[in-house]
Amino acid sequence: MGQLWKGRFKKELTKETNDFNSSIKFDSRMFEEDIKGSIAHATMLGATGIIDKSESDKITKGLAEILDDIKSGKLEIDYESEDIHTFVEGELTKRLGQTGKRLHTARSRNDQVALDIRMTLKKEIDIICGKLKGLITVLCDKAEENTDTIMPGYTHLQRAQPITFAHHLSAYCSMLCRDLDRLADVKKRMNVLPLGSCALAGTTYPIDRSQVAELLGFDDISANSLDGVSDRDFCIELASALSIIMVHLSRFSEEIIMWCSWEFKFVELDDAFSTGSSIMPQKKNPDVAELVRGKSGRVFGDLTILLTVMKGIALAYNKDMQEDKEAIFDAVDTVKMCLDAFTPMIATMTVLRDNMRNAAAKGFINATDCADYLVGKGLPFRDAYKATGELVSLCIDKGETLESLPIEKYKKICDLFDDDVYTAINLEKCVNDRTAPGGPSAGNVKEQIEKAREFVNSFQLG
Repeated sequence: MGQLWKGRFKKELTKETNDFNSSIKFDSRMFEEDIKGSIAHATMLGATGIIDKSESDKITKGLAEILDDIKSGKLEIDYESEDIHTFVEGELTKRLGQTGKRLHTARSRNDQVALDIRMTLKKEIDIICGKLKGLITVLCDKAEENTDTIMPGYTHLQRAQPITFAHHLSAYCSMLCRDLDRLADVKKRMNVLPLGSCALAGTTYPIDRSQVAELLGFDDISANSLDGVSDRDFCIELASALSIIMVHLSRFSEEIIMWCSWEFKFVELDDAFSTGSSIMPQKKNPDVAELVRGKSGRVFGDLTILLTVMKGIALAYNKDMQEDKEAIFDAVDTVKMCLDAFTPMIATMTVLRDNMRNAAAKGFINATDCADYLVGKGLPFRDAYKATGELVSLCIDKGETLESLPIEKYKKICDLFDDDVYTAINLEKCVNDRTAPGGPSAGNVKEQIEKAREFVNSFQLG
């Protein structure tokens, strides 16, 4: 089938122009959504009497057969077609003749593509949410194994206070649960039917948009026909949510990359998720984490593309909007690919607990607890802070830690110190005394893990 609009024109497009104008190379992935949308539209045309019911039935049957043939490989998509809509309608007309030409009654490609992309992205959101739930579950499993694994917590990449590895992992569980919530919100606002908006001003035919919405599982119909065909805020919003997911994965990847280094050696990645060097036989590189970190830029770029495409477009549809699909599909595919690689990498990762504990012991990260000990003895916090700072400086000079420094040295700096200070600065006690909600105590972290699991298990998309 040629261009759907060619009646107005006396010349054929040049091959170069046709290739430039064509979108089928990237919108062909929406073939199933395009056909299902057309089946619902044809069903409505027959039910309202806009076309004869017998012709409506032939069209829906023919479309279903085309869908089966594409899925089975019996029918190949013609990439010389302008877009997937043209290909499907052309194939239907080949099979049904004049009856096939009635499908496009009371419809435009403008509202058709707006429908197809919404249907496609709703499906993709479901897939991504499933992958996120899998990652959160893996993190919960890993956290449960490490509720007593002491490690340093950091600020400014400097050892700050003692936490557990489970507490650290639970922070990412919280982030990813919010990512799930964001995707649910995106899908809710996306789940509005644009079909029936036609080119921009609706139609004079007595269509039943609500019937089509019900057939296709949409919650509502678009309230304004101009808006229905001319906005892609749902693509922008999804790209934004996907970008935030990639921020979280990239931050986590950065930590894994550091933790794998000999300078940290907190974790070791399974060989299946690492690579070596072509000339340095000792190397074991965290390439999966590095690629996830790098691919975040692709998704951020896709968001920027969508914002830039839409920012200067007057109502209603403009051809610029054809650029929406490549950007949002790339963002979707990149996030899915990263989650598929990241989740098993975390699941198979070995935690080097002793190295984490040793780093915590050497970092004076119990200094705050030492100061709190003096406050408990009646010393004002600022004085306790100063005395503890002097102790840390002394330990550095003498090659000691707060745990190993003799009590006599403590007393020289402040006579309120006694032998019970060693209990107060014990790392396990420092962690488990932090019982304020959200803190790293074992009981708190178990509640955090349980809360994340409950959220994942009860999470449902509309």
